[in-house]
Amino acid sequence: MPDVFGLGQCSLDYVGRISAWPFPDTKCEFRDLVIQGGGPVATALVALCRWGLSCHFAGVAGDDSFGQQIARFLQDEGVDASGLVERTGHLSQVAFIASEPGGRRTIFWQRPTGEALKPSEIRMDNLRASRVLHTDGLFIDAALAAASEARRSGIAVSVDAGTLREGMLELARLSDCFVGSEPFARSLVGGDDPLEACRRILDLGPGIAGVTLGSRGYAAMFGGRAIVKPACAVQAVDTTGCGDVFHAGLAYGLARGWDPEKSFDLAAWAAARVATRMGGRAGIPPKSELQARGYE
Repeated sequence: MPDVFGLGQCSLDYVGRISAWPFPDTKCEFRDLVIQGGGPVATALVALCRWGLSCHFAGVAGDDSFGQQIARFLQDEGVDASGLVERTGHLSQVAFIASEPGGRRTIFWQRPTGEALKPSEIRMDNLRASRVLHTDGLFIDAALAAASEARRSGIAVSVDAGTLREGMLELARLSDCFVGSEPFARSLVGGDDPLEACRRILDLGPGIAGVTLGSRGYAAMFGGRAIVKPACAVQAVDTTGCGDVFHAGLAYGLARGWDPEKSFDLAAWAAARVATRMGGRAGIPPKSELQARGYE
């Protein structure tokens, strides 16, 4: 049975480095191409497995070669991918990511064409046996059903809120740790005020609220406290996956029963490490480094 039950996106990522963004009707050479699995929840689970937790993934893929590679990358990392539902005759999510000097990136992506994950396709037995549910809310009906079941079963709910889409605020009401992206926070409050976004999230019911701010770091509120911290300084190569692994740090802390500030510290440090390598998974720090820094 898993420590963390993940429900959300999975992708196959092609990541290449370019020297500068090209003009139209020109050729642009890329280098250092890497092919890795991606997706917010899928990548978070890979990090958690490398850190010693057991994980189950629920999502959808097509029956194409991309879907086969997505599943294989998860299985090779020790993630239980039995909840990855294959949609016959449909395409998987795939992305090409162009990374510029300094870590800025542009993502070209193909949306999966199959039907969204249904609540009836969730392995509720695995969910009820887990310690944390981690979701991005992409399959909102399934996410809400899973979060409701987690609440009934006393399981912590962690949400990676990338976009303020329909149902996300309802999902916040069912969550324990709800952390949104900078675009999510701007949509929520109508401007650049991450602490106000945290306040509004807390008003919905979570005990932990936060906003990731990319190179600016993060803002968070919990236990009557507000904290704003800068990102850890690194020589950024590619920022793909940084947010995904940030959320892995939070889910790890929930599973371990940590104080939220310790979880945020791990999240920020691990996310920065990811930026030092190409792709969202190559730079995930190993468990030995977590132990060396006291994150155990």
